[in-house]
Amino acid sequence: MRIERIPLRVISAATTAILLAACGPKQSAPPAKIFEVGVVAVQQTAVPVVLELPGRTSAYLVAEVRARVDGIVLRREFVEGSEVKAGQRLYKIDPAPYVAALNTAKATLARAEANLASTTAQAERYKVLVAANAVSKQDYDNAVAARGQAAADVAGGKAAVDTARINLGYTDVTSPITGRIGRSSVTPGAYVQASQATLLSTVQQLDPVYVDLTQSSLDGLRLRRDVQEGRLKTAGLHAAKVTLILEDGRPYSETGRLEFSDVTVDQTTGSVTVRGLFKNKDRVLLPGMFVRARIEEGMNERAFLVPQVGITHDQKGQPVALIVGADNKVVSRPLVTTGTSGSNWIVESGLNPGDRVIVQGTDKVRPGMQVKAVAAQLPQPATPGSDAQAAAAASGVSSAPAHAASAASGA
Repeated sequence: MRIERIPLRVISAATTAILLAACGPKQSAPPAKIFEVGVVAVQQTAVPVVLELPGRTSAYLVAEVRARVDGIVLRREFVEGSEVKAGQRLYKIDPAPYVAALNTAKATLARAEANLASTTAQAERYKVLVAANAVSKQDYDNAVAARGQAAADVAGGKAAVDTARINLGYTDVTSPITGRIGRSSVTPGAYVQASQATLLSTVQQLDPVYVDLTQSSLDGLRLRRDVQEGRLKTAGLHAAKVTLILEDGRPYSETGRLEFSDVTVDQTTGSVTVRGLFKNKDRVLLPGMFVRARIEEGMNERAFLVPQVGITHDQKGQPVALIVGADNKVVSRPLVTTGTSGSNWIVESGLNPGDRVIVQGTDKVRPGMQVKAVAAQLPQPATPGSDAQAAAAASGVSSAPAHAASAASGA
């Protein structure tokens, strides 16, 4: 096989061309794409602090109607489940034995009064006779003692008459309060006893009505600390407004007030009882109903409102937000949230006034990226589709997400 030789000058020329190409100017990489993100500039604002608590309703007054004398129930004089007035007769117990007892007491009193008259006259006569030494001093003293004993018998007779009259009055079983009466526990013909305090029925006053709520001692402690440190302003215990959400999710029409907060923590549940008072003229609230109450406890004047789309949670569950810094680079910022207000998160700490929070395009950027920040165009909040949503929007702040966020952030 014949091998042709390549001339040296040809090889030198090719090598020179390659070296010149390698030493020539390099082509620059294409510039990184700058994404456009929608931001909102946050400022501190006053936000109502609303706590949502579960609870149950209870009657304002509860009176158990019980027998105070022994006897047979002759009749019932009310309709079960109706409204009764204070002093209205509910049952009639056979009065015959008590009429006889009253007559006996009156007769005993009359005898005692007659004896008193006789002994008084005798004591007056002996008083004159003893001065003339017609009777002995001992006889006079005995007459005076007999008069005193007769007077005591009269007083005892009057007390017996009063007792008999009171027992006779107890045969008319009346309602101690105005309210709604429940079912009757006895029927005509039943024998009731005062010694066992036989329960006849129960009357409950339902207007107004109490709502007993359960609050964790931790929430109460945090509330008091925020007030002491100035982060929360409140107008006082009795000025706190309370709204209710009923079992069917609808809001209750009346706004109540906070009556008191118990001072003892339940050792088994770690909670305290908070009591509210509500008008109930239409008898919508019945004792024992489960409700949820929203208590407006005050105003947080140093909170930030951030749209919910602008806050996510990291792997530890801590809320975070992406901020556009002064150099237009993205920065991740951990936050502490305390609830929601409408479609916004309430941020307690982690932000500064004027911070630009990314609320649109968060899925396209990462911390450290250069971005172009524009004002976000957020949609108007949708009209609530239910009464429950309307109530939540009207009340301002819901604390249910706040608990979850606080727990996640270690607050």
